[in-house]
Amino acid sequence: MSAARARRALGARWRRRRPLRTRLAVAASAAVALVAICVCTASFFVLRYKLYQQLDQNLAQSATLAAQQHRSEERDYGVLAGECRYLGAPACAQVVPAAPADDPGKPYLLPVNRSTRQVAAGELAAYYSNFTLPNGKPGRMLTTSYGKGAAVQVALRADIAERGVRQTAAILSVVGGAGVLLSALGGYWVSRTGLAPVARLTATAERIAATRDARHRIELPPGPPGREDEVTRLAATFNTMLAELEESVAARRRLVADASHELRTPLTALRTNAELLARADLLNEAQRDRASGALARQLREVTGLVNDLIELARDEEPRPLLEDVAPAPLVAHVVEAAREHWPGVVFTLDVAPDAAGRTLPGVPARLARLVTNLLDNAAKFSPPGGLVEVSLSGRELTVRDHGPGIAEEDLPHVFDRFYRAEKARALPGSGLGLAMARQIAHAHGAELHAEAAPGGGARFRLTWP
Repeated sequence: MSAARARRALGARWRRRRPLRTRLAVAASAAVALVAICVCTASFFVLRYKLYQQLDQNLAQSATLAAQQHRSEERDYGVLAGECRYLGAPACAQVVPAAPADDPGKPYLLPVNRSTRQVAAGELAAYYSNFTLPNGKPGRMLTTSYGKGAAVQVALRADIAERGVRQTAAILSVVGGAGVLLSALGGYWVSRTGLAPVARLTATAERIAATRDARHRIELPPGPPGREDEVTRLAATFNTMLAELEESVAARRRLVADASHELRTPLTALRTNAELLARADLLNEAQRDRASGALARQLREVTGLVNDLIELARDEEPRPLLEDVAPAPLVAHVVEAAREHWPGVVFTLDVAPDAAGRTLPGVPARLARLVTNLLDNAAKFSPPGGLVEVSLSGRELTVRDHGPGIAEEDLPHVFDRFYRAEKARALPGSGLGLAMARQIAHAHGAELHAEAAPGGGARFRLTWP
């Protein structure tokens, strides 16, 4: 494994092992620290450039002044002025010929090299250089042309510039270090405050997982609605999800409680009749027939109740079972079956012209079950020889009976599971038919409503989108 791959693997393991808050703090601190270091470095080079630029301008002025004061017909090589003893002007200056043979007898004060001879011969442009004076002080020197065949060198002590550079480096180092420290504190603060809602969300989720209680909610920060940040919106969405989860859990518990309550009575009756039939030798033929009939009837009721519970456990229709269904022939078939099942009730069907050729996506068996439940409910509450009116239009199916109707206090609970109005408690049924009808309607994107019909009776309206 190469070093680069090893570093990447090590970084990946570090990210996996560190919590999000630590990683966010490190990332924010590193970003701010990098910016602070870059700004301090750039400031150092800019200030250094400005300090030496000022010194170079002084050298250029001193070179011009020396050239004006010592220019003559007869070239005078050697030291012109000064020994660079002072921090400021006057500068020390000397004239150097292009040919070494023309050098004066006295030694030069400033360093002379091959580049100096090239400037004197016009082969090289003027340049600046740093050097150390004989007294050990730093110096800055300008070497420029002094006319044909000669070069002038002008130097100044660079103590001020060097000291300024060192002071600048020290100050910017302190500022950069303070910036790195503040970036670390700022990264920690950002991670702590920015991830506080996420921490509350995590704590709430862990508490729910530990207690299995979906009533907990995340506390949202105060603020005007519609101006929440992303984390607050996430927390609000999580609260909404918790509310849905709480409602689902409560509905499941109610369903289990109601189902156990509804099953207890028929199962007790089944056991009683089964025990009677087990002692058939002690019963006469009429008693045996009566017990057998009751047992078969109760088996059918329990089977229907269990099937209804299984149907209610389905929330959506499986996509592969969906097909284009024509409501008109389906409703006509269900009405004809209801006439055979309820011979004492009169069913009428009115199909509007706009519903004849209409189709909608759905599961035919489930839609037939929906209409069947509505017709059975209407027939159950109709008096002998009563009329059940069924009408189908392009977007609505209406089932109306002429029975006792729905009391005002019962209307909000008509579609609740196992709910049975006071008038219906003596009638057969488990109280699941209408709940199943509404669930099937919602699974097909339709709405089912119940209302009191004008003139008495109840009316159910199934509306497709």
